[in-house]
Amino acid sequence: MKILVPVKRVIDYNVRVRVKADGSGVETANVKMSMNPFDELAVEEAIRLKEAGRVEAIVAVSIGAPACRETLRTALAMGADRALLVTTESELQPLDVAKVLKAVVGQEAPELVIMGKQAIDDDCNQTGQMLAALLGWGQGTFACGVALAEDSVTVTREIDGGNQTVRLKLPAVVTADLRLNEPRYIKLPNIMKAKQKPLQSMTVQELGVEVAARLKTLQVSEPPPRRSGVKVSSVAELVDKLHNEAKVL
Repeated sequence: MKILVPVKRVIDYNVRVRVKADGSGVETANVKMSMNPFDELAVEEAIRLKEAGRVEAIVAVSIGAPACRETLRTALAMGADRALLVTTESELQPLDVAKVLKAVVGQEAPELVIMGKQAIDDDCNQTGQMLAALLGWGQGTFACGVALAEDSVTVTREIDGGNQTVRLKLPAVVTADLRLNEPRYIKLPNIMKAKQKPLQSMTVQELGVEVAARLKTLQVSEPPPRRSGVKVSSVAELVDKLHNEAKVL
């Protein structure tokens, strides 16, 4: 069985995001970038399935600028077998990403696609669902547990009321949630080995996919600063402020 794992290069989650002076977007120049944490969970799950003897090959794929090679090398160092970079200078929206991934699936023919449920930069939470719809595959979203069988995958999903377990016929798309696993620490020897693993590049045009932005960003601004708190001397004063000032009672 082959697993395809899409990974995205985003601003590191430990970095404070700053808005550009012209309000056109967020500042990425000279900012630390890393793999989207949800995608890291997906890579880890694919590796664990391979270690359990259920998977033969793991292919990591990223879409974006040449700098995404660094993110793919991280996936290779974790344990992916090879990587594919689809280069584009355009900022792709979820539907375009899903179309590109559909073309990659047609080329690689994986039995399972595991990806993060969302990216921490745009928080769209759409690409996995759109990809499943375009492929006509079953989908298991918000996965906190994955178990493979011969021709199916059982996914435990996090829902508002607790957990839900679904069984999907392969091929299928699964999106990883936070409690799926804990990604491993990458050791230095694995980082060195990753440099020798194959990393193929191609363009969006070579895949035969037409991409076009359907949404336009008008302005990006920082949220207003939070007001400092105040101390109250009694419960009655607290209730009065909640009722008359905050107007939540």
